Amino acid sequence: MSNLSDLLPAGAGGKQVSFVASGTIGNGVTVGLNSDGTVTAVQETNYPSGAETAVHFSNSRSNEPTAVYDANSGKIVIAYGDIGNSAYGTAIVGTISNGVISFGTPVVFISSSTEYCSGTYDETAQKTVISFSDNGAGGHGKSVVGTVSGTTISFGSVTTFRAGTSTDYVASTYDAQSQKIVIAYRGGSTYGTAIVGTVSGTSISFGTEVQFETAASRNFSLTYDSNAQKTVIFYAGTSNYGRAIVGTVSGTSISFGTAVVFNSATTYQKASAYDPNAQKIAVIYYATVGVAKVGTVSGTSISFGSQVSFNAFIPVSFTATYDSNAQKIVVSVQSYGGAYHGYAYVATISGTSISFTSETQITTYGRYAIYVNGAAFDSINKRTVFAYDTVSYGDAIVWTTAYTGSNNTDFIGISDAAISDTASGSVTIKGGISTNVTGLTPNSTYYVQADGSLSTTVSSVLAGKALSSTSINLDYTT
Repeated sequence: MSNLSDLLPAGAGGKQVSFVASGTIGNGVTVGLNSDGTVTAVQETNYPSGAETAVHFSNSRSNEPTAVYDANSGKIVIAYGDIGNSAYGTAIVGTISNGVISFGTPVVFISSSTEYCSGTYDETAQKTVISFSDNGAGGHGKSVVGTVSGTTISFGSVTTFRAGTSTDYVASTYDAQSQKIVIAYRGGSTYGTAIVGTVSGTSISFGTEVQFETAASRNFSLTYDSNAQKTVIFYAGTSNYGRAIVGTVSGTSISFGTAVVFNSATTYQKASAYDPNAQKIAVIYYATVGVAKVGTVSGTSISFGSQVSFNAFIPVSFTATYDSNAQKIVVSVQSYGGAYHGYAYVATISGTSISFTSETQITTYGRYAIYVNGAAFDSINKRTVFAYDTVSYGDAIVWTTAYTGSNNTDFIGISDAAISDTASGSVTIKGGISTNVTGLTPNSTYYVQADGSLSTTVSSVLAGKALSSTSINLDYTT
């Protein structure tokens, strides 16, 4: 006996399991286990940018739909006023599979006409919170907590956060530092107002409302800056100029710094998103065409870089959300350029500037036919969902931002021989010793790379320790 392989059977040392191959698998290559029980060679796959065909989530118009990713269930929740059912507040659960979204049965959360639906996800309570204006009660501001189970959603009792009439332009976000919900709206005397909500179980309670603008305000967009641990409110304030103000949550209250003007002109349509990689906020807004600026929060203030144009048409509405997979901000715009169409852009923040990809038209509708209101990123399926109101339906579109993906996290073992597509073949799985590899350095730890190769370069997927130049003890931990 001269080496370890003399002690082992040809090909491997135990823990050999037969699998059916999905795609051709080479000899002595790393393989991943698929959800259907087949195996595939570990490899990189390029996914191009693009949108799937729109899917109806409502068979009638949907008043200002909002979209939320419910991380606990891995589902998309869309809430809206169902115009076909007296504009009752309604929510529906979407499931993405292979890039396509399907929906469960709509659930009414309030049997009253609703407007300005805004949804956010409470990471601590693991609940979706929907806030809205109850037109059936004269425009009182209300919220409700939703729990997703499978393809449906159930709700606790509706709670009023403002009993005064005409609570307009409701917008919300989750403040992770305080573990609270922050809601902004136009309250008494049409002033910009905010309130803090605390979720407990299936209910939500509120502190005292705080005015942050003593002038007519509208079109709020809220974003949480996780680096600064602050909530930033963008809005149209005095003279309808675009303004931003930084809020600090303490207990059940919120205090504000001084408002900063980011656009000295009428700024009604806007959206915002935080990029945790750049630690900056992008605000997208209307200034004759679609434009954007990058905001940097420092203490209780925010400063902005230069304005960048990206959309050549007349924008009517915007959405923006962060794609954590591509580490980019995804923007959707409904623009008027002879007809109302929906467009998608991918934005990259660098320093205090922002750049955009060329536009991709994702919808084709007639004039006055489409209003994009909601966007949410599904981190499991690596897809963004846009929610639209059209003249006839509530529509959802799944968008993919270009990226290179790998199935190396599905690594289960190393093939003992080449396996043809759909044929059965042997794989040495984790916990076994594969002797069907080459070029290893004994006593070195190896990792599975994105392209399926074995390397001592650390990755998130541990392969095991080399016993010789041709054998490796595959790690059996999960």
